[in-house]
Amino acid sequence: MSFNANGLRSAASKGFFDWFRKRDVDLLCIQETKAQAHQLAAPEFFPQGYKAWFRDATTRKGYSGVAIYSRRQPDEVRTGLGWDEFDEEGRYIEARFGDLSVVSFYIPSGSSGEPRQEFKYQVMDWLRPILDEWLRSGRRYVLCGDWNIVRSRLDIKNWTSNQKNSGCLPREREWLNTLCVDATEGADARDPAGGWADAYRVLHPQGQDYTWWSNRGAARANNVGWRIDYQLVSLAQRARLESCRIFPEPRFSDHAPFVVDYSA
Repeated sequence: MSFNANGLRSAASKGFFDWFRKRDVDLLCIQETKAQAHQLAAPEFFPQGYKAWFRDATTRKGYSGVAIYSRRQPDEVRTGLGWDEFDEEGRYIEARFGDLSVVSFYIPSGSSGEPRQEFKYQVMDWLRPILDEWLRSGRRYVLCGDWNIVRSRLDIKNWTSNQKNSGCLPREREWLNTLCVDATEGADARDPAGGWADAYRVLHPQGQDYTWWSNRGAARANNVGWRIDYQLVSLAQRARLESCRIFPEPRFSDHAPFVVDYSA
């Protein structure tokens, strides 16, 4: 399960963990914990049978932050990729289980203004060779998280009116689509050995489901949403895809939890 909580304490107060306990999930990747680890130490943040690992933002308290909850103890947990400006915002955590890596990613949004959009572009350019190297490594990867980018008009209700807005800009979409091997509207498929598979799009080639809705107006009530939360998987893991589901209800955040089932 991947879930942008938009504040894990807030989501918990709305019953997220009570709901989560019933889902039979092995791994939960959280984005936007918006808390320091010591603020999430109470029992209500630790469902029975799970352990958790956190990467907080050190640049600003109550900002960003990612986490991984797991039933099984990882062999290793990594929390940095080597660029302090990115790492210290709490945007990456990786749990390793044998040859499987599960990552919780929170890619920056550029919606607050030009400086953050420029930082987003810098992150995109910096991440590309890292993601390519991961594909070449021979490990199985599942990249969960809020990527803050739609891939095509299938992934956003108001395509035309958002062409100049962060998250739907041509440069962003081109970057994400050239990472992915599966074709979507406006983007051709790559060599399957040379890219990432978008789990939702593989399982629902023409699906028009969303994972985020603005808090403005009645966007959620009218399903005026964006699909910006993904599970991108490497080639070996793509063969294990079985099913997926987005849970727009109950509402724990402005994002919906996204669950993918993989075969053993």
